[in-house]
Amino acid sequence: MITSDRSECFTIQVLGALKLRAPGGANMVDDLTAPKPRKIIALLVMQANRVVPTAAMARELWGDNPPASVQTTLQTYVLQVRRMLSRALGISAAEVARTVLVTKFGGYQLIIRHGDIDAHEFERLLAEGRQALADGSDETAVRLLTEALELWCGAPLVDVKPGPLLDAEIRRLEENRLTALMQRVDARLRLGRHHELPGELASLVGQYPMNENLHAQYMLALYRCGRCPEALEVFRRLRDHMVGELGLEPSLRIQSLHRAMLAADPALEYGPDRADGNLLLDRLGGAPAAPGPWASRLAS
Repeated sequence: MITSDRSECFTIQVLGALKLRAPGGANMVDDLTAPKPRKIIALLVMQANRVVPTAAMARELWGDNPPASVQTTLQTYVLQVRRMLSRALGISAAEVARTVLVTKFGGYQLIIRHGDIDAHEFERLLAEGRQALADGSDETAVRLLTEALELWCGAPLVDVKPGPLLDAEIRRLEENRLTALMQRVDARLRLGRHHELPGELASLVGQYPMNENLHAQYMLALYRCGRCPEALEVFRRLRDHMVGELGLEPSLRIQSLHRAMLAADPALEYGPDRADGNLLLDRLGGAPAAPGPWASRLAS
């Protein structure tokens, strides 16, 4: 949220719908009914505290075919956004122009405090969770990554029709969400909480049918739950999908996991001294992180 000495609170949210809420709770973005001003505020929010060049705004709004009056039209849209911010913050539009949405040489800058946007808070928690996982603090990693994922309430910017720049931002956020999900699964596997995971992973592999790491995590969770035939079936479905869609075999890393299950390799079983490490298939591929005995044997 944005807070100031002139108003109580003002929330910006970009994970899910784009919302900017005044103290009364109304979604102020609803005032921006035209799609292009909504794109401008979304782009400014995603690049908060950075100068967004007018050329970038024009590309987001019109692609490679901007109108002849591009500068005047952009100024009109920015004026509409400033009026909306003025109502939300309870300050004059002139004050907004001086302290919140500022004109800079060649562009505009939305000035807010770090962490006032849900997407920024998500990225902070993701970075801290990733570091905790690397440090072996698995309970802390699960807590931080769960807090990050709880900020999500649907696809990012679902109520904004993205142009090329916002589309790239949306894909970046979605990739980061997938990373958070996989790393939280890894931490829970290391904690021996595999019984919690099959349902969640069944849904994830359905959403990402060719993501090998998710399939490997699903296979290991099922195997550790005593469901080896189902784990092998997960591999078969992955292989059928990859061969049928791409004409490619699964990687040698996940094939190594499959062979270890067929051989009932005891190194696959959970143990408190098992140094599973980050991201299952990275370990199978001999990632720099110190491998456990299972990873070392399979990589060889």
